[in-house]
Amino acid sequence: MLLIIGTVRIPPGTIDRARPAMERMIAATRAEDGCLDYSYAEDVAEPGRIHVIERWRDRAALERHFTAAHIKEWRADWPRLGITDRDLKLYEASEPTEV
Repeated sequence: MLLIIGTVRIPPGTIDRARPAMERMIAATRAEDGCLDYSYAEDVAEPGRIHVIERWRDRAALERHFTAAHIKEWRADWPRLGITDRDLKLYEASEPTEV
């Protein structure tokens, strides 16, 4: 399993304007074969800091995601939405266990 974990920044005043684009990206990505989870969450302590959490079955699924039309559209929207400071890291993980 692959995990992508990190953050992006959206100016706090534009979160409402960005929400429809974020919702489209989440829905389209969650429908992809091999996507186990895909979510965004705004940091309670830092408005505009968006936490990104992705779980993928394997590298092939993730590579297909990177070429999907919806991710290209999402990234093309970033300048209009003021999205900056992309800091995402890829991790390889074993199957989860309860903690």
